[in-house]
Amino acid sequence: MAGRSSTYMRVQNLAAALLLSVAAPAKSQLPSSAPADGIQRTEASERLHRLLERSRQAERMLAPMDAERSGDAAGLPAFVDPLSDDHARALEASKRAEMAELATIDRLQLSAVDRIAYDVLRYRTEQVLSLFETGLFDVQRRAALNPSFGMHVEMPDFVSGGGARFESVEDYERGLERLEGFAGYLENVIAQLRRGVAVGQVQPRVIVDNVLSQVEAMLAIPVEDSPFYAAIANMPATIGQPERARLAAAYRRMIEERVYPGYRLWQSYLQTEYLPLASAAPGRSAMKDGAALYAAELARHTTTRMSADEIHALGRREVARIREQMEEVRQTIGFGGSLHEFFEHVRTDPRFYHKQPEQLLEHFKSIEARIWPNIPKLFPAAPRAPFEVRPLPALGDQRGTGYYRPGPPDASGPGILFFNMSMLDTRPIPTLETLTLHEGIPGHHFQLSLAQEQEDLPDVLRFGRATAYTEGWGLYAETLGRELGLFEDPYQWFGHLDMAMLRAVRLVVDTGLHAHGWSRDAAIRFMLENTSMAERDVVVEIDRYIAYPGQATSYKIGELKLQELRQRAATRLGGRFDIREFHDQVLNTGVLPLDVLEAKIDHWLEERASQVRQP
Repeated sequence: MAGRSSTYMRVQNLAAALLLSVAAPAKSQLPSSAPADGIQRTEASERLHRLLERSRQAERMLAPMDAERSGDAAGLPAFVDPLSDDHARALEASKRAEMAELATIDRLQLSAVDRIAYDVLRYRTEQVLSLFETGLFDVQRRAALNPSFGMHVEMPDFVSGGGARFESVEDYERGLERLEGFAGYLENVIAQLRRGVAVGQVQPRVIVDNVLSQVEAMLAIPVEDSPFYAAIANMPATIGQPERARLAAAYRRMIEERVYPGYRLWQSYLQTEYLPLASAAPGRSAMKDGAALYAAELARHTTTRMSADEIHALGRREVARIREQMEEVRQTIGFGGSLHEFFEHVRTDPRFYHKQPEQLLEHFKSIEARIWPNIPKLFPAAPRAPFEVRPLPALGDQRGTGYYRPGPPDASGPGILFFNMSMLDTRPIPTLETLTLHEGIPGHHFQLSLAQEQEDLPDVLRFGRATAYTEGWGLYAETLGRELGLFEDPYQWFGHLDMAMLRAVRLVVDTGLHAHGWSRDAAIRFMLENTSMAERDVVVEIDRYIAYPGQATSYKIGELKLQELRQRAATRLGGRFDIREFHDQVLNTGVLPLDVLEAKIDHWLEERASQVRQP
């Protein structure tokens, strides 16, 4: 197809341009803009900011969907295949150029914020380069199936309400290019899986089964009802009838001739060739080079040097601690049975579940209304962007609870919790207060929105990524419930403990699956024994950990580090400790690796101590 050639040529040209731009010399000709804070930058700082801008442009070019979610996709390709050789070459070249440039910048000549930006860029760059140097980047590409966060489920969300822009004819043309690129990605996944088969790197059977179920569910949807056609069904009235008819026909052809055939290709290959080779063992340790890959995944997600054994032992301790608190709640409520029977009571009693999605949405609003009046007690500022809860756009019966997406950086739109409204009898009311704290206020919505609304913050901090910090903050935010006027009902407090237990259990089962040879059934049993989650949700959770190794451990590790830093600050400052100031220090430089955050807090505490020592 002509459209396909144009799209791929455009991506390849941009990748080639990126290879040239990232290798720019230290004396970059990029114009330097005056800093928004009005502070005169040193030469080292100017060079750092030019490097940060080149790094940002490189990341935007290689991840245009992320850029589009933040409203910053001008001049970018509609789609770049993250499994392509072009992507791999451009990424490695950009990171090697960044590391070489960083080595020429005198960190001591930077401001406090710029030092943090320097440290974050170096940390992230070293992590990526280590994957290339160990060969693990290619191992990741050859294990491309992910039923929880794979592109085959992310793209339907993105084009049906989760980030793609459809306001003009140009947006719709870009959407066609995006779908063409996505169809090429679907083909490339098969090529990567075949490379894995050739060297003995095959993913577990449970992952293949779950992806096949998702593919079959997508193919069962008529084109007119497909999430890929949603933009046509919701076309703005400003687009005239001739263009409406042309675009509708073009999208129909794209779905029928390129996108759905890509899913059918997956269906055929996975069912007939790949599944018979897949391992019954679910963990990384059962895959060739899987142990090394899992160690790298733990390091990336936790931003620590903790081993799988250390994380497993920590999880065991946390499970025991939280279980004692659950027993106290059971006794307070006066439930006569065992804790396991109390779990079953919460799982099965209809009064703990809403019957209609509208009831659930109203409940979220009522929780939010109770939180806001107490926010000034703990935080000096709140995001300008509002917070909303909306139904998960696509394939709810095939997926987990949901996810949060921040709104545009200029706060012109809301941050959104996309919540799975399917099977409401597995969404327990006692967990909703905790869920709102984690995903919304003051959790992800505060942490992500406050950072991106600071226009003078370097983009590496403003739009940063570090799972342990982000999810650790979400889990830490849950612990603020009583200070924010929640958890007055013992069932809601139990729901909080139940979710805390979930994150503690994750430390045990994730490492159990991927490092200790646990079976899928053993992991499911452990979670059922220690939480009140419905069995169906437990299965979804365990399958997510199998598909996305290491990510689930980051929540509790991040939260415990934040609790440790809060206690350190309170002990060090005594009566001068201000929780609002501590929260500001944690949030005001965006997402940080835990080591960088700890160094920042220690530096702040030393400054506060020196202020007291001065006569």
